[in-house]
Amino acid sequence: MASKRRYRGIDQLSGRDKVVVGLMVVVPTLLVLWLVWIPAIGSVLLSFTNWDGIGPLSDIKSVGLQNYRDIATIYPPFWPAIQHNLIWLAVMFFIATPLGMLFAILVDRGVAGTRFYQTSIYLPVVLSLALIGFIWQLIYSRDQGLLNAITGGTTDWYGDPSVNLWAALVAATWRHSGYIMLLYLAGLKGVDPSLREAARIDGASESTTFFRVIFPVMRPINIIVLVVTFIESLRAFDLVWVINKGRNGLELISTLVTQNVVGEASRIGFGSALATIMLAISSVLVFIYLRIAMKED
Repeated sequence: MASKRRYRGIDQLSGRDKVVVGLMVVVPTLLVLWLVWIPAIGSVLLSFTNWDGIGPLSDIKSVGLQNYRDIATIYPPFWPAIQHNLIWLAVMFFIATPLGMLFAILVDRGVAGTRFYQTSIYLPVVLSLALIGFIWQLIYSRDQGLLNAITGGTTDWYGDPSVNLWAALVAATWRHSGYIMLLYLAGLKGVDPSLREAARIDGASESTTFFRVIFPVMRPINIIVLVVTFIESLRAFDLVWVINKGRNGLELISTLVTQNVVGEASRIGFGSALATIMLAISSVLVFIYLRIAMKED
């Protein structure tokens, strides 16, 4: 009966409505294919070639898995980039995310000056990471920075490879915690107040109520936060590129892709192999998220 009603509803559409519905389906599909799937598939195919971006496509020669072997064996920045991406993920997951959760809890409780705190914490989210890099340059500058002026030190926070990764992570945490706060704040607003009331009647403390009652209820938000944090950590690019183009202690997979694809070397095939590795890693958690979401539906 349901299928008959559905077909009857489609048959009742006018010719103009059918054209509009068709365009609403076809146009977004073509855009996704053109802007997402075709470039992704093209990158995977080019990763098995030695194309340098110069000359016709007919000159492209297949090299099999040579690019991947070279990346793993004779490309020095690759393994430091993997390590830096893992450190970036750990800091975002274990520091920035709990910090954003804490901000969301405080704002949700309605502490004095809630609107001011909410705006102040969320403000970095609307700024690009490139702009945030410039803002923190005013703090980290060796000669004129606020931090060295206060401490009396002469540390080059962006130039010293032993500290520049951590300096960049502080700036990234400043932005990421605001985004996480927004996600968790939306989740907290959607929690049924009766759950908190029932926990309060049972004598549960606020911390017990949150971790035993509220937090499990926000499972969909937790999964979204996990996926967002993972992908943001993997695709971190703007901030480190503004600082020093991903060199001298700030190597990341995303910057290595850019250096090889649009840099002076113009090794499209090699850069595509790096991009494919990045795509494969990010796809794992996305696949897990989609599987969980489909099970819940």
